[in-house]
Amino acid sequence: MVQSKAENVDAYLAEVQEDRRAALSRLRDLCRAELSGFREVMAYGMPAYEREGGAAEIAFASQKQYVSFYLMRGDVRDAFEERLAGQDMGKGCLRFRKAERIDFDLVRDLLRATAAEPGTVC
Repeated sequence: MVQSKAENVDAYLAEVQEDRRAALSRLRDLCRAELSGFREVMAYGMPAYEREGGAAEIAFASQKQYVSFYLMRGDVRDAFEERLAGQDMGKGCLRFRKAERIDFDLVRDLLRATAAEPGTVC
């Protein structure tokens, strides 16, 4: 998917290819459940979650070759260094080549760590 022009997350999910929609909806549900006090927005053409008045700390997207989970907090990435070591990880992007291989337990733990306290967004 190229950068979406969807105005909200519901519209974003409606335009995602069908074989990824359930996984992305589950990511959204996890974000909404674990990121208490965060606001769901569309940023850079993807769903993102930000604290009141702050920058997005979490986002996800359906890319051409994979599903991306963006973790914009270096402190959380550092705290999970061992668990992230075997993952396909860019500087702030966890990539899952197949939607059915998303490690939702890892994602949930990353979300909980992000929500636990504010930190610096890279």
